[in-house]
Amino acid sequence: MADTALHLTEATFDAELSRHPELLLVDFWAEWCAPCRMVAPVLEELANEAGGTLTLAKVNVDENPGLAARYGIRSIPTILFVKGGKVLDQVIGAVPKSQLKKKLQTLA
Repeated sequence: MADTALHLTEATFDAELSRHPELLLVDFWAEWCAPCRMVAPVLEELANEAGGTLTLAKVNVDENPGLAARYGIRSIPTILFVKGGKVLDQVIGAVPKSQLKKKLQTLA
């Protein structure tokens, strides 16, 4: 599966969030994190199935510790649900696709 996610950094984060009116799934992850690798394909599937109403964005916490600190990320993976630059909700840990879908339905 091709990686179609936005890769956000401390330099691009705020500008990218303001450019996307749709719901963003912002995945805070790290390469060494096994649960992060487990949930990544599920997040890509959800974004692909959403038909443009949802965008997946990724933040590597090792490369962008300031963003992790700014959002109080203490465990990874943490997925923030962001719309209009505001965090609507979050999920911590590698949760099943069904749980993420339920969360998306409540936010839609």
